[in-house]
Amino acid sequence: MLSYKTQVTWKGEHWGHLSCSNGTAMDFSAPPALHGHPGVMTPEDAFVAAVNTCFHMMFIWAVEKLRLNLISYTCEAEGFVEDRLDKTSIFNKVVLRPTIVVKGAKMEQLNKALTLARKYSLVAESIKGDVIIQPEIRIES
Repeated sequence: MLSYKTQVTWKGEHWGHLSCSNGTAMDFSAPPALHGHPGVMTPEDAFVAAVNTCFHMMFIWAVEKLRLNLISYTCEAEGFVEDRLDKTSIFNKVVLRPTIVVKGAKMEQLNKALTLARKYSLVAESIKGDVIIQPEIRIES
């Protein structure tokens, strides 16, 4: 079974340091609104980024598989937090807003690429909340 490892180390106050098995390392903090520090990765940012980056990689894979001529791809992701009565919070949905430019493709092919990307996104498939995709697509001739 494939696995991924990370290690976090407390650095004092609301600071932590993350080390990933792939060699990536960075400091992180809670969001400023939760007594953290500005300008660094937060767990909440990392969660939304994980959905966005995983979907991105699966979309690129799908475009290659379908032999589409991708010109550009950017994607904004927004995670929505629901506060619960017991003072806990959850991400109840993540909205992905990819802006896609392709050349010489049909809309059906792009819809298939988006469907495949969503289906094979390990991170999106692993969360409880909804993952909603709202693409903006431009097909060039």
